[in-house]
Amino acid sequence: PGSGLENPYPPVLFVFNQLGARNPERTTARLAALTRHLWAGDKDYEADFHHYDKKIPVITTTLADLRAHGPHGRVFGRLGRSGPQTLFDAIGNPRRDAANARHWAQHRAREREARERERQEAEQRAAEREAQRPACARCGTKFTEERWKATQAPDWNTLSDTHPTLCARCKSRAAAAELLAQKVRDQIEGQDQDLGERKPGRWFTRWRT
Repeated sequence: PGSGLENPYPPVLFVFNQLGARNPERTTARLAALTRHLWAGDKDYEADFHHYDKKIPVITTTLADLRAHGPHGRVFGRLGRSGPQTLFDAIGNPRRDAANARHWAQHRAREREARERERQEAEQRAAEREAQRPACARCGTKFTEERWKATQAPDWNTLSDTHPTLCARCKSRAAAAELLAQKVRDQIEGQDQDLGERKPGRWFTRWRT
């Protein structure tokens, strides 16, 4: 979300040490008014955060708060924001980070949904294709992809399959049986032809008188 990468200037930290009756909060308010053009961000109303490109993060705290809570406590205030923050959050842009995290989480969720839809559609197509897969008329085995493709309508340059209703194994057996039967028929026809070509022999009998 937003309009691209931010390139803010290095932050400036003011540590106030109250001496006497002067109120540090009034000093901070005066500082904010005089330097607003340097630190004020541009509101992104759609994503609900500010852009701080080319802006100076101005951070304030007091010496008393640092002594009481340490440098890791929520004792830092950034001009333009309400409430104390840790130093890391005050320098950074946690609302923008949260918006970016939501954006990418939604993006990943949409990608997962798209992949899930693609997976379901692929499974549906595979199931529909599997329902159309033929089975061997002799043994009932489902055709393999290669066998199914071989039995489909060929193009003009491809010979049609001789046994389109049989699987590869049954086709091989059927072809072997047909070849054997053809050999037997050829042998029988050859024998019949040999018998037809033979001429009856003549018996010569010499009668003695």
